Amino acid sequence: MGFARNVHFTIKDGQVDEFNRVFTTEIAPMFKSEKGLVSQTLMLHDRKGVGFTLWNDKAAADAYNLKTYPEVLKKLTPMLEGMPRVDIYDRVVTMPRA
Repeated sequence: MGFARNVHFTIKDGQVDEFNRVFTTEIAPMFKSEKGLVSQTLMLHDRKGVGFTLWNDKAAADAYNLKTYPEVLKKLTPMLEGMPRVDIYDRVVTMPRA
């Protein structure tokens, strides 16, 4: 595994419940059909959030970024303050559990 995307965002005041609903019912199912996706994790604290996806390779992450991510943004933008910041990692080391 060698590629990851990390998305940082802030949810508008009063929109956390709607964000959770849309993410659970509309966004999360979209990830199930993504080729090359190893894992997807969403972390929230108050209105701050981080989404982390781990991909088999850069080509799979690029395909998601071009095709699916714009759809995700379209659904979530009304609930977000500004645009999310996306960080890309091209080297991923995973440590096996002992």
